[in-house]
Amino acid sequence: MGLLFLVVSAWAGAGYAAPYAAMVIDARTGEVLHSRNADTRLHPASLTKMMTLYVTFDAIRRGELTLDTKVQISRKAAAEQPSKLGLKAGQRISVRYLIRAAAVKSANDAATALGEAVSGSEAAFARRMTAMAKALGMNSTTFKNAHGLTENGHLSTASDMTTLGRHLIYDYPQYYNLFSRQTTHAGVKQVSNTNRRLLAAYKGADGIKTGYTRAAGFNLVASAERGNERIIATVFGGTSTAARNARVAELLDMGFKRAPSRAKLRKPQRPDLGATPIEPKVIKVAPTITARRSSPRPLQRPEQAPSEDLLLAIVESVDNNVVQSRVEVATRAAQTTQLAAVAATVTPVRRPQNLVQAAIDTSITKPEPRRIITRASTSGGRHWSISLGRYTTRNTAERLLLKTALQEIGTLDEALRKVVNRPRGWEANFVGLSQDKAALACQRLTARGHECEVRGPGA
Repeated sequence: MGLLFLVVSAWAGAGYAAPYAAMVIDARTGEVLHSRNADTRLHPASLTKMMTLYVTFDAIRRGELTLDTKVQISRKAAAEQPSKLGLKAGQRISVRYLIRAAAVKSANDAATALGEAVSGSEAAFARRMTAMAKALGMNSTTFKNAHGLTENGHLSTASDMTTLGRHLIYDYPQYYNLFSRQTTHAGVKQVSNTNRRLLAAYKGADGIKTGYTRAAGFNLVASAERGNERIIATVFGGTSTAARNARVAELLDMGFKRAPSRAKLRKPQRPDLGATPIEPKVIKVAPTITARRSSPRPLQRPEQAPSEDLLLAIVESVDNNVVQSRVEVATRAAQTTQLAAVAATVTPVRRPQNLVQAAIDTSITKPEPRRIITRASTSGGRHWSISLGRYTTRNTAERLLLKTALQEIGTLDEALRKVVNRPRGWEANFVGLSQDKAALACQRLTARGHECEVRGPGA
C-alpha cells in the first residue's frame, strides 16, 4: 500500500497542468475500493458524452423519440470541433447512428445533434443533463454542453463520473454493448472506438468512455468483468493515452484484488424524472415511422396472462430442445382468445380463466411424447425483419426471442425466430414480417426500452 501511494504521488505531482484524480469501486455493490482527489471538480472532457447518452436512453424509454427517429443536423452541430463524424448541415440521420458515433468515436457533432433532438437546443439539453446528474446523486457536476469541450462551469468529479458509469451498466444494459465495440457503422461511415487499446489489452474490459482536452488531460472511465466480479476505475488528468491506460489497468488490478470473489448485486436505483417538466422542443425531428408523440405502455392484458417471471421460469427450467414447442402451445392458446387485446389501441377482451396457464401446465407435465410444432418455412411474401441486437451466447439470444414473442403476440405471432452467428455475437431476429408489422413491433419494443432495428428485403 505504501509503495502504491508513492507511485500515485509521483505520477500525480510531477507538475502536469491537468490535476490528477482517481476512483475505483466494486460495481456490484458500489463499495469504494480506492479514491484520490475523487471529489475535486475538474474538466470531464468527453466523459460528458456518458450523460449525453444516458439522457438520450432515458428519452427513448419515455417515448420522446426512437432509435429510428430521423434528426436534421443543424449548422451548430455540423460546426462542432473534432473529434467528429463529419455531419453536414441539413443532413438527416437516424438517432441510432448518432448514438453509435457519440459512444464509439466520441463525435462532438453527433453529441450536439442528440441534445438538440431530445431538448430542442443544446442549452436546454445541458440543463436536463444537470438535472439528471442531481437525480443520480452526482451533486458536484454541472453540464454546459453535450460534448465536453472546455467551457466555464462545465465540471464534474471522478466520484460522480464513476457513479454515472455504474448507472449506464445497470440502468440500460440493452445499450451497454455499444461501449465495447471496437468498430461500428455510424450511418455514413465505419468508425473506431477511442478506447480500443484498453479494450484489446486488458482482460475483461468492456467499456466505458475516454475523454481528452488540454484543460482536462487524458480521462477515462473503464469497466472490466472477470467471473463474478466487475470493477469500475476512473482516472482524470492522465498525461497521455498510454500513461492513462497503464494507470487504469493498475487500478482495475487493484480493484479485482480488493473486491470479494462473491458479493450480492445491489443495482443502483434508476431515477424517474417523470414529474420534472421537460422544456418544449423548438426544433422538430422527422421520424421514419408515423408514431404518437409519446408512446404509452401497452394496455395490461387480462389478469390470467402469464407473467414475465413465469415466462422466464419456463424458459430456464425446461429442456432447451423442447422449449420452443411448449411456448408455441401457450402462444397459440393465448392467440385464439386475445387477438383483440394485443394492440394498445384496442379494447382488451377477457379470455376464459386459466386458459394460458392450463396450456403451459399441460405442456410441462406431459413431456412425452415430444411434439415439435414448427412454422412453415416460407414467409408468405413477407420479407421484412427486425433485429433485437447481438448477444454473447446463442442461448441468451434464443431466450430473448422466446420472451419477446410471448409479450408481442399481436405483432410477432406469424414471425419466424432466427439466431444468426455474427462476427461480434449472436444476433436475435424475427423474420418473415410485413413492413407494417415490423415497424409496429419495433415501435412497441422501443417504447419499452428494448433495442430494435427494422430491416427491409435484402438487408
